[in-house]
Amino acid sequence: MAVSDRERHEGASTLNVRVIPRLDIKGPNLVKGIHFEGLRVLGRPEDFARRYYEDGADELVYMDVVASLYGRNSLLDIVERTSKEVFIPLTVGGGLRSPDDIRRVLRAGADKVAINTAAIARPELIREASRAFGSSTIVVSIEAIRRQSTDVDAIEWAKRAVDLGAGELLVTSIEQDGTGRGLDLELTRAIAAAVPIPVIAAGGAGRVAHVSDVIARGAADAVCVASLLHYHYARQAPFDAGNFQHEGNVEHLRRRAGFGNVEEATLADIKEHLLAQGIGCRRPETQSLTAVARA
Repeated sequence: MAVSDRERHEGASTLNVRVIPRLDIKGPNLVKGIHFEGLRVLGRPEDFARRYYEDGADELVYMDVVASLYGRNSLLDIVERTSKEVFIPLTVGGGLRSPDDIRRVLRAGADKVAINTAAIARPELIREASRAFGSSTIVVSIEAIRRQSTDVDAIEWAKRAVDLGAGELLVTSIEQDGTGRGLDLELTRAIAAAVPIPVIAAGGAGRVAHVSDVIARGAADAVCVASLLHYHYARQAPFDAGNFQHEGNVEHLRRRAGFGNVEEATLADIKEHLLAQGIGCRRPETQSLTAVARA
């Protein structure tokens, strides 16, 4: 897709942009950190997923943030429970190293998978997975510091992932992640201009204007949001210390604290802002009408 085609994002009213809550998960808990470090427990992912679905999320992303460390994905039970109550596309990532791993997650109820570390180590995994499950099922996750931490250039890696059969790219700026300072517009736009498949921007949204910025100026097709939504809902949810024993840093949850760099918002706030900016998206009040049972 040429850069000029991407420029339809500039003030486009017909584009149906997706707003996708991203839920980083460690063990049984939803967590959030800064630059993927200093993880704070915010609650149970199923509770947040249900609320986001009811409030108009277009899709959800579940990411096991310690899967690569332990060499496995531990989300199957959470995915199974979520898929019985949430009827929008669910992408699951973390620790998926083979077509068999992917098959298990899809059987548990995921609609798509996100692969990262294993694909960098063995790029042919992308081709194998796209042939086995269809390219629309395969999201390649690029966690970038302008250059990948593996010294793989992020833009060149994005192009290669497309050639190998990726159906979408999830582009996360590690430098911006969790900071609330905004997404990396330059990185997102450079990758979007280089590939013909949808680009999902992630990492750094701290106010609703950041979401519209990465669409209009960063040429993203969809935006993953986390802190912007999570702190708002975490402060509203009931807290029972007995449910979070031996689970790490729960002090933030106990104090019902927000995060200073984040102007908390709801999905309705985000979508109303996008519509006001002339950016097309699915209206929150119509979301519940799209529910269909999974096969």
